[in-house]
Amino acid sequence: MTDDGKSNEGKAGEMPLFDFTKMLGQFKIPGVDFASIIERERKNIEALAAANKVAFEGWQALIRRQSEILQQSMQQAMTDAQSENAVAKRAELAKERFQGALDNMRELAEMATKSQKDAFDIVRKRIEENMEGFRNFGKKDD
Repeated sequence: MTDDGKSNEGKAGEMPLFDFTKMLGQFKIPGVDFASIIERERKNIEALAAANKVAFEGWQALIRRQSEILQQSMQQAMTDAQSENAVAKRAELAKERFQGALDNMRELAEMATKSQKDAFDIVRKRIEENMEGFRNFGKKDD
């Protein structure tokens, strides 16, 4: 229960509110800045959440594009099968469809690579910020 008599339990699936900074502030350890530690970890979690969001959105786009490609391929196959000279042009149509499939695979691979790179860049940037913080640890501002 909180001071105002309300339950501090959140809705199902939510984390209860808990202020680590306040709790750790009770403990005074010389040379340890708990607030900066908590802030650093908060930023780490935010970076991971952002990276996961970018990766998830990238995979959603990839799945949508795969679906579009499948629909286009099926429509083209139906059109090809209904054409009068489909039997005579079978080899040419097969070659065209094979090249189209390769182009589609290349496009999907590029989409996946970009999504993974964007997500990794978020995490990499946060790691670089952490490393800079470690390098500057204990240095006094001039």
